[in-house]
Amino acid sequence: MSVIGEQIKKYRTERDITQERLGELIGVTTQAVSRWERGGTPDAELLPVLSEVLGVSIDALFGREEKSISLTLARRLSQMPQEEAFRYAFNMCWAIEIGLLGDTTAIDDFLKSAIEHSFTSESKSTDHFAKVILDGGMATARMSPEFSDFFMIVDSKDNLRNHLSDLASIRDVFSIFADEKLLNIICFLYSMPDIAVSTSLISKNTGVEIKDVDRCMDVLCENNLATRSVVATADGDINSYFIRRESYAVPLLCIADELSRKGKGPVIGKYDRKKPLL
Repeated sequence: MSVIGEQIKKYRTERDITQERLGELIGVTTQAVSRWERGGTPDAELLPVLSEVLGVSIDALFGREEKSISLTLARRLSQMPQEEAFRYAFNMCWAIEIGLLGDTTAIDDFLKSAIEHSFTSESKSTDHFAKVILDGGMATARMSPEFSDFFMIVDSKDNLRNHLSDLASIRDVFSIFADEKLLNIICFLYSMPDIAVSTSLISKNTGVEIKDVDRCMDVLCENNLATRSVVATADGDINSYFIRRESYAVPLLCIADELSRKGKGPVIGKYDRKKPLL
């Protein structure tokens, strides 16, 4: 058996993929796959899709690099254009969700759908949700043609609640987003991420009166959602503000949006947690 044949068989069996299924995914016959694993060599143009389907580098197929999913993924992402890298990374996150289900049939179906790009087809308008809540952790994801997100927690040995701030502090955070004026200002500032914005411009674009804008901005600055700077003008000093892009406001808004949909959309998931959530 050739080195590449050994590697193909190794990674195929590790993923519980039959020769027939591997052939379907890369567009060859079962006999071709069998021939490779007995000592043949795939055509060079098939190596990229083989690498993609088996989740390894081309070097790994030739036995020149030991399998390391995280290393292979990191290298691959670092070489991609930014927009393509984010799309590819999210596909890996969605694969994580499917894999955590522990259902090899679901994995097989996912691989076929991923190859055919059916999950991200422009013809689909319905969001798809995945939710996995197990003793080892939890992960959620949403995929749609317009918008996708992913969130994951790996459980610690003790209770998750022990790692959260006191409930009063958490309640204060939620109160910011429950305030209509503050929420409108946050959304406007995130639309202007690289520009210092004056109080008057915030008022003009949000409908919040100028006298209330400074009060609202005090709250956002105190909670590290925004920063304030003072600009000297001929008419006196004026306040200007930057949104802090490194804050977690956007992920929080995305999760809140999912909650507001009240479970609409197809969901795949597994809920087999014996430990308390908090």
